[in-house]
Amino acid sequence: MKTNRELRLSGVKGIIFDYGGTLDTAGNHWGRILWEAYQRQAIPINETQFRSAYIYAERTLGSTPIIQSSYTFYETLSIKIRIEMEQLYTSGAWNAQEKEIENAQKAILTDLYAQVKQTTQHSRTILQELKQNYPLVLVSNFYGNINEVLTEFGLNGFFDTIIESAVVGIRKPDPRIFSLGVEALGAEACKIVVVGDSFCKDIEPAIKAGCKTIWFKGKDWEQQNYDERIPDLIISDLDQLFV
Repeated sequence: MKTNRELRLSGVKGIIFDYGGTLDTAGNHWGRILWEAYQRQAIPINETQFRSAYIYAERTLGSTPIIQSSYTFYETLSIKIRIEMEQLYTSGAWNAQEKEIENAQKAILTDLYAQVKQTTQHSRTILQELKQNYPLVLVSNFYGNINEVLTEFGLNGFFDTIIESAVVGIRKPDPRIFSLGVEALGAEACKIVVVGDSFCKDIEPAIKAGCKTIWFKGKDWEQQNYDERIPDLIISDLDQLFV
């Protein structure tokens, strides 16, 4: 592993990382990642139908304490996919037999979990190198089990503080959640850089909190055009954080 490389932004005293979409899917939105997995498994639905099921599952998990703090990511992803597929079936979008749905759920879960394990392994090497020179904080919209998930993928121990929306009661894009990260790092906001995949939920609110920003630009969900002059840096791989 390369060591002592310099960050491409100078004057940085601490780094705030997003988790979902940043450390686990290489900058790609989870909606996009899931839809591509559904396509690989030839689930006979269109993207509009999938989007409806995806949004339903996200709202269900956000409003109902289904995910427990002890749940692994494997368990969390399994529940998410199950809720999506149940919605596809009950809405009439997918007229499938119970066994067919069960097999499809297992196939997508296996597909995506292997992908996330590979991605987080790469993220781990980057965090390990950054940790040598910078204090790190995690700021994430998550379900209350982020510590379990970090341990599952060997990402625990890198972050001095973990700020999880389900715990602090503040969700992105509220810039106050990034201000909590700045406070935890104990440095001026202008000397803190936020690394995240979402322009709306990471980059814009981090700027409002006074931080520098690095946009991890991958496959978006909405396919919107953003002003790329706004972030201090745009990357397509975490290795590009370094000179």
